[in-house]
Amino acid sequence: MSFPLPAEWLILTDPAAGAIVPLQFGGLEGAVENASGPLGLLVIAAYSFLIAIVLPLPSEVVLVPAATGLGFGLSEPVAIGVIMLVSGSAKAAGSVVAFHLGHEAKRQSGPVIDRLRESRFDVVEWSERRTVELAREYGYIGLALALSVPFFPDTLSIYAFTVLEEDYVKFAAATFAGSVGRLLVTVGVFAPFFAL
Repeated sequence: MSFPLPAEWLILTDPAAGAIVPLQFGGLEGAVENASGPLGLLVIAAYSFLIAIVLPLPSEVVLVPAATGLGFGLSEPVAIGVIMLVSGSAKAAGSVVAFHLGHEAKRQSGPVIDRLRESRFDVVEWSERRTVELAREYGYIGLALALSVPFFPDTLSIYAFTVLEEDYVKFAAATFAGSVGRLLVTVGVFAPFFAL
């Protein structure tokens, strides 16, 4: 099984672009695509941590280095497993930071939110109520399932689910499960189309 070249990931991650657009974010994605050795695993971890908090970039790109065995001489399936553990753990750690930031932002909503609350149509209350309903209905399993959808930004799902209870461990566990689930779906569904 072979993984797509970076240019092929570009097409997968931005089918609506209509043209080739650079998929680089300050060289970070290029560093991830070429990750090798212990430093490469740190690059994958840093990238995964950051996409949980601030970078709306595809997490699937972390699978690209598996084709080279990560420079450790690992077989591709073992390299994929290592990448999934490193990426999932880092994203879970990043989600805890995002979880904390989401709760802080909610507590310190500011004057704009206060004005919206006072308006004739309380959009804020409706949207908060609806998000809370969805999160409570599907809970942490919903977060894990949302994060399992390939090519959908993790940051969006993570912040949307910060309305859940303040259980950092469950939130991190759901993020880890969803992150590994996404990579498994990617390997199982999309990778065969790129095999030589």
